[in-house]
Amino acid sequence: MSKLCLFDLDGTLTDPIDGITNAFVYALKLFEIEITDKYALAKYIGPPLRDSFLEIGIPQTQIEDAVSKYREYFTVTGLFENTMYLGIMDMLAELSDSGIVMAIATSKVADYAEIIAEHFGFNKYFDFIAGGELDGTRSQKSEVIIHALNNIDPERKMSPIMVGDRKYDIIGAKEVGVECIGVTWGYGSLDELRLAGATRIASSPKELCDLILSL
Repeated sequence: MSKLCLFDLDGTLTDPIDGITNAFVYALKLFEIEITDKYALAKYIGPPLRDSFLEIGIPQTQIEDAVSKYREYFTVTGLFENTMYLGIMDMLAELSDSGIVMAIATSKVADYAEIIAEHFGFNKYFDFIAGGELDGTRSQKSEVIIHALNNIDPERKMSPIMVGDRKYDIIGAKEVGVECIGVTWGYGSLDELRLAGATRIASSPKELCDLILSL
């Protein structure tokens, strides 16, 4: 059976901390919320955007205003305030050379994920980029995973693996019966990944590559 590897984007392939936190700071000014330490917002890298604003305390009736303001910054500037983790490109090249089919499965809006993948030049390694829609449709990780599988392997003839740095990746994979691997260089702690049910964890892209090839 051929192998299909689904990768989360933020905190797994790239480090988006400046772009995302700057966009949050920009959006929260609309509600007269001043952030003194933007890096305290790093915990919101991973979950769906609307859920994050609710947790911050934005009323449900104003969530769409917050999202619009966030995107006002993110779509122009925040998308590119992003860096690729060291070793990711080598890992993707080795997996591709080994015949692994790969896709991105992110809660980020798919159009944004495609721009980021093209910007860094790793879009060539992925058969499909699955993400959410601007209206919030398909924001849960389980929905994104199913969308990726339906577009790449509708008859479920491949052996899929989900790779991500947050509990949302692990829980989403488990909800749809997909094998999962947690990575520790992103924004979820080792405890978070283990409590979510990750039984396989990698601490570097090289270790992740070796682990995927061994399964």
